[in-house]
Order: sequence, then structure tokens, then C-alpha cells
Amino acid sequence: MAKREPDWVPAGAWLAPGYAEWAPPGALRGAVVCLWASVVPGDADRAGLIVPDACSDLVWEQGTGGYVAGPDTGPVRTVTKAGTVIAGVRFRPSAGGQALGLPLSEIRDQRVALGDLLPAAARKLPGSLDPAEAARRALDLAGTLVADAAADPAVTRAAALLRDPSARTEAVAADVGLSERQLRRRVRAAAGYGPKTLQRVLRFQRFVRMLDAAAGPPDLASAAAAAGYADQAHLTRECSALSGLTPTALARVRHARDGFS
Repeated sequence: MAKREPDWVPAGAWLAPGYAEWAPPGALRGAVVCLWASVVPGDADRAGLIVPDACSDLVWEQGTGGYVAGPDTGPVRTVTKAGTVIAGVRFRPSAGGQALGLPLSEIRDQRVALGDLLPAAARKLPGSLDPAEAARRALDLAGTLVADAAADPAVTRAAALLRDPSARTEAVAADVGLSERQLRRRVRAAAGYGPKTLQRVLRFQRFVRMLDAAAGPPDLASAAAAAGYADQAHLTRECSALSGLTPTALARVRHARDGFS
């Protein structure tokens, strides 16, 4: 693995063979979760599984150029060609729509060429770039988009409240000073989902993080309770719907790290 690590990725960022995440600059941390990179070895194509995380991404792919990955509502299976490098900037659920300048509900479950959304930006991220330069340009572009965007403090607050699986939409709307209808509209624009779906995906991501942190096979009954599910059966239904796998199978995939993220 060491020979394949590009020098523009921080050394401590590698979470799995070929996949790294690291913190954005301080000025972007309110809008950006992380910067990330995927490096596929040159000996074989890589199959991957992307599960919903309530985020949207500005992505550069070697040979392809720039595109935007909208928020997902289900599993996305991918195959990336051997030798490909991908770099991305991941926006927080409350920030993607504002940064990209469109309601994220319009690109939910889609990968959209950057040229179709931001033609001038796309010209700065051709697929022929050196990966280090592409990563630098993607970060600069994200910084410009965030700086030019009008933040929505009510949605930022709502997204934080919806991380609690017991939070009720009407209570969240009251807390942020919006009607339930206004809350649904603004959360859909910023995050791509309505509040209920956003809450559901955030709860699932809590379970995924638990799987990643576990040293061995999880106790699913305990994990279900800790993540905020009614019971193990509820966890199994949601995991199957959002990842296409049972909790046990997803745990094996996450720990195998064979090109999955």
C-alpha cells in the first residue's frame, strides 16, 4: 500500500487500502465533512458499495473530470477501472444545496456531470489533470462555492437536531422557527431529502460508524438500541433497504475493506 499512496494525501488519512479521508481547512468545516481520495491499484478493477450518508460530493475522477454525487437513498454499486485516482469534497447535509446552488432533491440518487451544473467550474476540472492538481482545484472550488453561498442557519440547526432518532419533525420545526411545511421544503433543498428521510439516513450512519469502530462481530441487539432502532428486526429492515445487505453481511464488508466505502 505504501507505494501507492500519493504524496498529496496526508499520511494519517488512510482508513483502508486505497481510501483516505482527512479534515478540510478550518474555514470550510461548517460546510464540509471531509476531503477524500480513492486510489485503485493498477492490477485490477475495483468493485465498490456506496451506502447513503446524507451528504453530497464534489468529485474529480481521473479520465472523467468533475461531477457531483447527489445524496443517495439506497445502495450504489460501482466498478472503478484499475489505476484510477478519484478525489472528492464531501458537503454536510445542511450545506450541499446552498454550496452547489440548486435544490439537492433535483439530483438525489444521481451522479451529474459538473458541466451540466457549473460549466465554468467544470472547465477547471478536466479528467486529464494530475491528481494532486485536481485535488487542489476541487478544494479551491469548494471554498469559492461555500464562500458565495447563503447559509441557512435554520436548516443547519434542524440537521443537528435530526441526528437524534427520537426527534419529532413538528418539534424540530418549532425549535428552528419554521412551519413543518417550510422545514420540509428547506431541508429538501439543502440535503436532498425531507426531514424524516434525513433522520433515517443519519440513524443508519450511526450504525455504520459503530460497525467501523467494532473490533469484531457486533452484538446486533445492543447495536440496534445504541443506534436508535426500535429493535433488531427494525435495524435489519433498515440496513437491508439502505445498503442492500443484512447487518451481519454489511459488517463483513466494512471490515473486509475490499474497495468498499
